[in-house]
Amino acid sequence: MMSHRASRLQLALVLTLLLVLHFYLRPRLWSSRVSPDFLLIALMLFAMRSGPGAGALFGFGVGLISDALTPAQFGAGALAHTLVGYVAAWGRSVFFADNLLVNAAFVAAGLWLRDLVLLVASGTGAGTLLTELTLYSPLQALTTGLFSLFVLFAFREWFSIRLDA
Repeated sequence: MMSHRASRLQLALVLTLLLVLHFYLRPRLWSSRVSPDFLLIALMLFAMRSGPGAGALFGFGVGLISDALTPAQFGAGALAHTLVGYVAAWGRSVFFADNLLVNAAFVAAGLWLRDLVLLVASGTGAGTLLTELTLYSPLQALTTGLFSLFVLFAFREWFSIRLDA
């Protein structure tokens, strides 16, 4: 059995890797509308392994980073990520998601929820809101979910994730 300290260190290493990928790899991939959101994956991984308060606090931090990059919507990202962090931590306790595919689907759903809250909080018009939520958000949720599947598979021993369905 692994110590709690080693588990925290492993999670910190994966979160750091995702942070580096977000700022180094993501701009070099496809359009930002559909490329994986590595910060959201980090938020979801942290929140699903902590309590709702810690998940919300980590989400607030991720939201502030997000808001610093898009100052026109300042505050909307913090609100959206805080809510997603809280819901992810709470949802983890309800769904007992220790399955690889369930975790990846949970990340994809978290991204779509984040986009919904972000768009509504930033006052997006109805036409743009509909386009974003039915076209771009599902595409980005798919790429983010697939990459989270890759991360969870690569570090499955660290996260104690099952591979069976």
